[in-house]
Amino acid sequence: VAGGEREAGLGGWDGERRIRFVRGPVFTNLLLADEINRTPPKTQAALLQAMQERAVTAGGHTYDLAPPFLVFATQNPIEQEGTYPLPEAQQDRFMFSIPVGYPSIEEEEEIVRRTTVGQMPRAERVLSAQHLRDYQQLLRRLPANGDVISYCVKLAAATRPGSGLDATRWIRWGAGPRASQQLAIGARTWAALHGNEVASRADVRSIAGAVLRHRVLLNFEAEAAGITPDRVVAQILEEVG
Repeated sequence: VAGGEREAGLGGWDGERRIRFVRGPVFTNLLLADEINRTPPKTQAALLQAMQERAVTAGGHTYDLAPPFLVFATQNPIEQEGTYPLPEAQQDRFMFSIPVGYPSIEEEEEIVRRTTVGQMPRAERVLSAQHLRDYQQLLRRLPANGDVISYCVKLAAATRPGSGLDATRWIRWGAGPRASQQLAIGARTWAALHGNEVASRADVRSIAGAVLRHRVLLNFEAEAAGITPDRVVAQILEEVG
């Protein structure tokens, strides 16, 4: 994914072999890691550095990734043979976890219509990298309502065993501080998309499931009872209010 050091061959003027770094597909702005749980742990660990540090280290050298850098990843819920589950630390680097079920009849008809024609449509750029960076900075400059920040922290803390909530009887490990950060950022983004300059508790609740479902690790009792992370998060939202 990151690239590697390869021999350049004997084409040099002095006839010597040389090593050069060849940039791999991770050097991009939008990276799609399809079926990420089929990549070996070594590749997952390398991607973890890219997601956290925005850099790649190879051969003792560190190469920065140009902003914006965003990773989308998919996991196939079936055919688990030969897969490597993502460690909790890497799951925590993903802001959202969004379940994707079967498309509706209308959506599937549109998929077939678009993908079986003689000529595939070409994607057109609608936003430059600089404009995207400007929007990212704008979202971070939106007012931070103290009550909303406290609510984000309260929700994240409520997922941790020992918080006193009834829902935590199903939880083996709860969300960390990064969840509080992502709740606050996600709420601001949700508010801005709906034309509001200041996020509210309702905005936090709208994105809470996507932020928390992959950060709440259930215990054996919950798994045996068929309890899902979504159900636990919903109960936490109800209990916290």
